[in-house]
Amino acid sequence: MRKISELLNTGKLLISDGAWGTFLFKKGLVTGSCPEEWNLTHYNDVFDIAKSYEIAGSDIISTNSFGSNIFKLFQYNLQDKLSEICRTAAEISRKAAGPDKIVMASLGPTGKFLIMGDVTSEELYNSFKQQAIAFEKGGADAVCIETFYALDEAELAIKAAKENTSLEVICTFTFDKSGNEFKTLMGVSPQQMVESLIQFGADIIGANCGSGFIDMIEIVKKIREVSTKIPVIIQANAGLPVFENGELIYSETPEKIKAIIPKLIEAGTNIIGGCCGTTPEHIKVIAEIVGNYNNRKI
Repeated sequence: MRKISELLNTGKLLISDGAWGTFLFKKGLVTGSCPEEWNLTHYNDVFDIAKSYEIAGSDIISTNSFGSNIFKLFQYNLQDKLSEICRTAAEISRKAAGPDKIVMASLGPTGKFLIMGDVTSEELYNSFKQQAIAFEKGGADAVCIETFYALDEAELAIKAAKENTSLEVICTFTFDKSGNEFKTLMGVSPQQMVESLIQFGADIIGANCGSGFIDMIEIVKKIREVSTKIPVIIQANAGLPVFENGELIYSETPEKIKAIIPKLIEAGTNIIGGCCGTTPEHIKVIAEIVGNYNNRKI
């Protein structure tokens, strides 16, 4: 099992991958169906997405497992296939990544709120535990607890992964901007996130999704106000989407992010990839810039 932190300790920057859902829909996923079931029913299509990012230059390949928790799978009557779906997701990305690149399993929030009393801590923990164990069995090196917004749920996810696997644990929150402030849906600031996630034991922290790469520069600066040592991963959306001719178009094209990526690096980002709307072409741009930076470090 490869450790991301060990690679970062050499001073090297790393490239993660881009959007998954965007490409699943392009391959025929229908709104209202379960994306994660495609691991079992459309193996080759899922593999193609993972492989496209490996070819584009990603050092870290994610998995098609964002909504693979027991609560979301229950909506599709797939709760009994949780382990199979998660294990297969990791196996597909491991096959695409090969032996030398890192597989980072995607684990998204459940949509349940402890504060509302619609779920218990034990129920959340058990789902996260089952997911993490299956990811490890499938060949994942790390788990990315991503797009979270509540500290209590993130703590349980980190705890479940740490106590039941040897996976490296990454945790990213998603922030919205209001005035000059960035907050999650539950009112968590980047600074509060850093303090809490370090305490919870996350190995790598950061932010994903959001309104685009530009806003991430300020978020990284706020993270670095609290810690200069914790590795930081940024996986931003390709800007905010607009509908044109019945299609979602994202404003931050591969050409537009060329001027943004160096600023993210300067702010203190260690791993850069993309979220919604980003493509292998975005990753190629990131890989070229990061590659030039790494070559200067040698």
